[in-house]
Amino acid sequence: MDENGTPVIVEYKRSRDQNVTNQALSYLSWLHDHHHEFESLVKEKLGAEAAEVIDWSNPRLVCVAGDFTHHDTVAIEMIGRRIDLVSYRVFDDVLTLQLVASIAGAAVPARGKAATAARVSSAVSPKSVQQYLDESPKDLQDLYTELDEVLLSHEDVQKETQLHYIAYRRIKNVATVRVQPRNRLLVVNLKLDPDAVELEEGFARDVRGLGCLGIKDGVEVRIRSREDLSRAGDLIRQSAEAG
Repeated sequence: MDENGTPVIVEYKRSRDQNVTNQALSYLSWLHDHHHEFESLVKEKLGAEAAEVIDWSNPRLVCVAGDFTHHDTVAIEMIGRRIDLVSYRVFDDVLTLQLVASIAGAAVPARGKAATAARVSSAVSPKSVQQYLDESPKDLQDLYTELDEVLLSHEDVQKETQLHYIAYRRIKNVATVRVQPRNRLLVVNLKLDPDAVELEEGFARDVRGLGCLGIKDGVEVRIRSREDLSRAGDLIRQSAEAG
């Protein structure tokens, strides 16, 4: 399960192998039919609270292999599921990973009792980050557009819109963004060590142990203007490069 509460299947092959995606999809089929077993395992390993917030809407497949072909990248687009293709290289004692392709996929209806629960929860679901963004003043929307361009300008960074925030990631999240229209504010959580960053009151703070949405154990930056976005540029770069 990743930092967003989404079940993740990781399938690994040592060399180039088209079966890596096929095998991952077979495990995904099993997962869809065995929610209870997965939830019990999460409860045992991570606790009841983690088991209660599992997001079954769009489980993630991470396929790791020595290499992938152009046909592999085309195939995952046709499959339409949430799949990351990651190649690896070994240099002496150093292992490097490279994101080759990433498909966000589409959410699928849950089955059986889970489908009923999903329908009930949807009736009382909270407002999404996209709704907050759509309702924001034009200047805040423009500011988000500039922030989005900065985040996506870093190599291999992909964007995924979650319910409560917009995630920017490579293999893991490097930034998560929430929108607060009332405060005319963008809240950006970065994957940084707070002890290694100069924090400024009202602009950047340590959020370890606060249980915030998005990246939980890093640095939170509050962006209200283009000047704030410029000030945050180096922190964003550090988080993106570390990811």
